[in-house]
Amino acid sequence: MRKKTGSLNDTAQKPAQSSDLSSTLAKLTEDDSPPTRVRLSARLRNYFLTGLVIVGPVTITLYVALYVIGLFDRWVKPYIPAVYNPDTYLPFNVPGFGAIFAVIALTMIGAQAANLIGRTVISTGEMMLGQMPVVRNLYRGTKQIFESVVAASNQSQSFQKVGLMEFPSKGIWAIVFLTGTAADEIAAVRPDDDLVSVFMPTHLLPPSGFVVFVPRASVVAVDLTVEDAAKIIISAGMVNPGAQKRLAELAKTSRTVKTTVPVA
Repeated sequence: MRKKTGSLNDTAQKPAQSSDLSSTLAKLTEDDSPPTRVRLSARLRNYFLTGLVIVGPVTITLYVALYVIGLFDRWVKPYIPAVYNPDTYLPFNVPGFGAIFAVIALTMIGAQAANLIGRTVISTGEMMLGQMPVVRNLYRGTKQIFESVVAASNQSQSFQKVGLMEFPSKGIWAIVFLTGTAADEIAAVRPDDDLVSVFMPTHLLPPSGFVVFVPRASVVAVDLTVEDAAKIIISAGMVNPGAQKRLAELAKTSRTVKTTVPVA
């Protein structure tokens, strides 16, 4: 009788254990499926953003380059003599030839302006334009803009250092670019302060900002390159070069660990 009772108990416990096992497996399946879907969606999103970062700048750069080249071709090619224009000999148009011809022509004009005859012609033309009531203002304004662009492209006149300055109030620090010392006329106003000229960007677009003259002691030098500081400004502080370096070091360390771990 005891054996039969034991067998009956065993048979009664087996269905209970199987049902408990089935419910546990069902719970594990339900618990694992949502994180898998989340990881997959996050991975696809990261792939999409990575592709956007790679393709976006290349596409925009090519589009702008082709647009500028086409603009030069439309402006310059009509003035190129037919003897030097390859479009008259070839059955197809040569893109970029107008831009090349414009660069060569501007270089030759700049070379001619370096000698005495070229300087005389340029000064005579400026005197004639300076006597015209409306044209002289337009000419002076555009000349100042081009001179500023050329000066900014010069390495000796570009941003020298990156610094921090308290602005707009105490305890609030803004990124500034040190551009050089103040002019003699400006420095003479406060000779004891050792004034320096700094450019303070005020918008996500780098050219947006204003130039201020402050004492040298008011600017704290920062160990940042101009490119890294520009990334911080353009990204509204979301791109941190220090964090990117740490992430790159962590990724490199993890790759090294994976390669050095022996395979079982």
